[in-house]
Amino acid sequence: MSLTAHRAPAVIGEPEVVEDNRATTQFVEDNRATTQFVEGVALAEQPAWLALQAAATHLQSLQETDGSIADTADHSAARSHVAVITSSIRALAPLFPHDATYLAASIVDFERWTAEDFGAPDFLDSLQAFQPQRDRVDGLAHLVVFPMYTQNGSRSRLVEAVLCEVIWPEFIGELEKTYTNGLFVSLRLIDFTPGYDTNSAVLFPETVAMREIPSFTWGAIFQDREAARFRRVVRAAAEITKLDLPEGAQRMLESQELTEQTFVMWDIIHDRTHMRGDLPFDPFMIKQRMPYFLYSLEELRCDLTAFRECVRIEQRLSAADSRSDSEAEMLDHARLVQYAVLFDRIFRFAITGTRVRNYDGLGGQLLFAWLHQRGVLHWTDTALALDWPEVPAAVVSLADAIDRLYWESIDRPKVAHWLAAYDLVRTVVTPHPASRWARGLPDDVLAGPPSGYTDAILDDEFPLSMFFEALEKKMRPVIASTEGIRGTDG
Repeated sequence: MSLTAHRAPAVIGEPEVVEDNRATTQFVEDNRATTQFVEGVALAEQPAWLALQAAATHLQSLQETDGSIADTADHSAARSHVAVITSSIRALAPLFPHDATYLAASIVDFERWTAEDFGAPDFLDSLQAFQPQRDRVDGLAHLVVFPMYTQNGSRSRLVEAVLCEVIWPEFIGELEKTYTNGLFVSLRLIDFTPGYDTNSAVLFPETVAMREIPSFTWGAIFQDREAARFRRVVRAAAEITKLDLPEGAQRMLESQELTEQTFVMWDIIHDRTHMRGDLPFDPFMIKQRMPYFLYSLEELRCDLTAFRECVRIEQRLSAADSRSDSEAEMLDHARLVQYAVLFDRIFRFAITGTRVRNYDGLGGQLLFAWLHQRGVLHWTDTALALDWPEVPAAVVSLADAIDRLYWESIDRPKVAHWLAAYDLVRTVVTPHPASRWARGLPDDVLAGPPSGYTDAILDDEFPLSMFFEALEKKMRPVIASTEGIRGTDG
């Protein structure tokens, strides 16, 4: 699919960038005067940060899809904006001594991009210098500036800037000794440019503009955004469906910090699962062209593995004669992860986004239908209820079914695995009546290349059930309101 150039909106309260050198010069002079650090002022209110944020936002309006600035008439303004960015980084750098090498390399990359007349940017050097996974210290702040696209945001590689801090409570450090995941970084947003005023909740190195693809050594998730979305969506969905939430889930709705930490525990196990298990395929299969329901099963497999492991942690620590403070927190959060996986999948994933190959949406539908068909989830008299003592075993049984599919498919050809995976999904979620897969693919497709199988999948191969159609209509404004949400939004 071709990408179109993104033109970022102006920051409210800042002048538009116009092809008027006097206006640009005045903007730069005003901001150069504020590229300094002020003692006692919060990071998000530092003049140097505000100047950097404004300059990056103005620069975005000049950039093309690949991050370049094609119109030479814009180069003078671009140089001025980059000068503000680099001077701001220099002013702020003493606040981030752990990132000194990266910030110095970032300035060099910006200056080289300017010297080379703003072609497609190459920030490989500064990207390789940025190693946040080495300093997973709770509350440690980072200043991150790259030309990059943002998942669920802009698909253009625009200059984005983010202030963030690490979420790494003590019990997570203890958990990581068992569920080792040295690449995982958990973050909280402090402030950002427009690319993150979206649904994007990740910071991945592969999104950065660079000349070659290195071996990636980290991946970050903004757990505060995940947690804030969960709290807003589940609060509304529980009210709409008349669901009586268990005590632990209710505590999550009342505490942003508790929910953030719960999502860290969920994601640290989820993330490592992509590389573990009886995998019949490349674990980075998202880069391959496959029917989208395979991505549904893979993401759901990782979530349900986190669920299963948290059930085991809960059972083990509940039976212990004594527990350390970290183990007590781990036990509490292990119970909460189970609620988080269940409610996020059912209430948010299933009805978020378009119906065009929505693999996360299908995963939510699959989990809901699986529990309903096993008699542990009930939609009766327009009220939702779950038999909580029976839920863990039912969820784990779905995880077992997916694991069994994967194990068996190690001995299958690729397309035979695809067909077996489809059969697993269709036994739970009803396909579209017009589905070619449901009727049985014709021999010319079956005997042809894998691309024919993928082409035969409908954009909405598994439409929403009547339950989810009704829920989506009522939840639509709530889901929309979570775009750009922050942990401080309540």
